[in-house]
Amino acid sequence: MDLRGRSFLKETDFSIEEWAHLLDVAAKLKADKKNGRECQQLVGKNVALIFEKTSTRTRCAFEVAIHDQGGHCTYLDSVASQIGHKESIADTARVLGRMFDGIEYRGFGQGRVETLAEYAGVPVFNGLTDEWHPTQMIADQLTMLEHTGRDLSEVCLTYLGDARNNVANSLLVSGAMMSMDIRLLAPKSLQPAADVQRTAAEIAAKSGARITITDDIDAVEGADFVYTDVWVSMGEPDEIWTQRVDELLPYQINQKLLNRAGKNVRVLHCLPAYHDSNTKIGRKITQLTGITGGLEITHDVFEAHPEIFDQAENRMHSIKAVLVEMLRA
Repeated sequence: MDLRGRSFLKETDFSIEEWAHLLDVAAKLKADKKNGRECQQLVGKNVALIFEKTSTRTRCAFEVAIHDQGGHCTYLDSVASQIGHKESIADTARVLGRMFDGIEYRGFGQGRVETLAEYAGVPVFNGLTDEWHPTQMIADQLTMLEHTGRDLSEVCLTYLGDARNNVANSLLVSGAMMSMDIRLLAPKSLQPAADVQRTAAEIAAKSGARITITDDIDAVEGADFVYTDVWVSMGEPDEIWTQRVDELLPYQINQKLLNRAGKNVRVLHCLPAYHDSNTKIGRKITQLTGITGGLEITHDVFEAHPEIFDQAENRMHSIKAVLVEMLRA
């Protein structure tokens, strides 16, 4: 399968067969690295990394993946570049496209990464936008394959919490593509937008995926994996934090919920996680809400499920697969 020259902007830009191919490549590249037989396929390639939103996993995953494969990268943030200040996204794309072989973007609206791809003339990779998080999905699905040894069509993934965000959108659509039993459990006011639900339903009608979107916690029963993400973001007013926590506390991943899911359930989180008060935001959450021992996931559950860190590592192997398949000579 030849994906050279393609951009990686959102899941639905790819066929089911192409998506499955990227999963296969990620698994192979991971095995090659572990066994010391990795072959460098990006020698001489240069990639620009645009980060309008900060990151730990995405930045490190792209940088290590590029270096492992013999390429080079240049990091650009919103402070040290003219992007969005003196230079439009379209103009930035036309400049960087003449200097780099590929461009990664992590930032705000999907329109920004789509504009980069329209004007750059080189492959563009979505490291996260407000709407979609496709590189995270390959890592998540690779993790589920590793921990079950089963085809994804035989796996039940249940996401709990705020389901209006990019992670929930991407889980729903990519799960539908891979014929999964995909369930989103959230209050009605925090469920995915209607257009996202329609897209997933259309895919599921062809793939045979089973989709459930509900506010009923009982739907967690029988899950192979439960998944959550943070409930609040920096910059949101304090009153939104307390309101959000009140709405979502019934959807917290704690031991009681895992007992309802089943004894062999595994836990996923795209990180960072507010599982304790050892961070600036963690302390603020405790101060505002009085809740200790974790917010969207409790500390005891977080520490008992190391698959979360397998998932984090797999960001690098998955991003490497995307880069290799779309930039190799």
